[in-house]
Amino acid sequence: MQMRLLDWVLLFLLSLIWGGSFYFTEIALQEVTPLVTVWARVGLAALMLWLFLYFKGGKIPKDKKLWVALLVMGVLNNAIPFSLIVWGQVAISGSLASIFNATTPLFTIILAQFLTSDEKLSPRKFLGLILGFCGVVFMVGIEALNGLSGVVWAQVAILLAAVSYGFAAIWGRRFKGVDPMVTACGQVTCSGLVMTPLALVWGFPQGYFVPSSDVLWALGLIALLCTVLAYILYFKILATSGATNLMLVTFLVPLSAIVLGSSLLGERLEGNQIAGMLVVLLSLLLIDGRLFHVFSSFRNRRKSRTG
Repeated sequence: MQMRLLDWVLLFLLSLIWGGSFYFTEIALQEVTPLVTVWARVGLAALMLWLFLYFKGGKIPKDKKLWVALLVMGVLNNAIPFSLIVWGQVAISGSLASIFNATTPLFTIILAQFLTSDEKLSPRKFLGLILGFCGVVFMVGIEALNGLSGVVWAQVAILLAAVSYGFAAIWGRRFKGVDPMVTACGQVTCSGLVMTPLALVWGFPQGYFVPSSDVLWALGLIALLCTVLAYILYFKILATSGATNLMLVTFLVPLSAIVLGSSLLGERLEGNQIAGMLVVLLSLLLIDGRLFHVFSSFRNRRKSRTG
């Protein structure tokens, strides 16, 4: 399934939004537990989405089968991966976490090979995925891999989160005809219901307290930007471009984080980061197929002229 220009723009925008989630999460984890961080994220996002849906005049779906599907989506796309990634970030850096998270397209395309009929693996796409993953590792920095042998379970947790995202992207294909706002609201609400008892029972080991303003701002931005706005874009891209193409966003998240750090925080871009960005962009062009088709048509025209 080839992506339109608008889908690429939305994909880059989504990567910019999710690029900040690792940073906001690190701020939140300074004072609150992983369970509370995830609970606050999906709970606040659900409240915001219900308000948006109300003022938009959107209708609440009454189909029980749809709500069951949204519950599954909420568990696969929010409750499981959010919890695993945040728990993993307690032990490993955000850079290393982003590398493991970038394996999502690899798992998605493997799952799509068996679970879909229209997103089969091709040599060009597989080569592009491997190239993109290598670009992410190179861009974030080989030194980030130094912690590989340190906390194995944290690394396994984020890999399992990537697998869960892969299943969620394929499961989410069934919401193609549903308003993205409704889908986002429904799945976040369901995941909030799942996370509430977990957070209340195990999320406050030292009792209830009021976090600092920095942590409250971080939680609010995770909910509003990295969840509400992100999932509206997520389901819009998924409906038009498919699961495999959507998961390419995880290649772009580290790139976006580096660009944001350079432009907003004055951080200096290193040579490996620039080279890694170019490799990632080349991999996306390869996966998209347009570059290949342009080259093939040019070669065919050249042959016809010489022939």
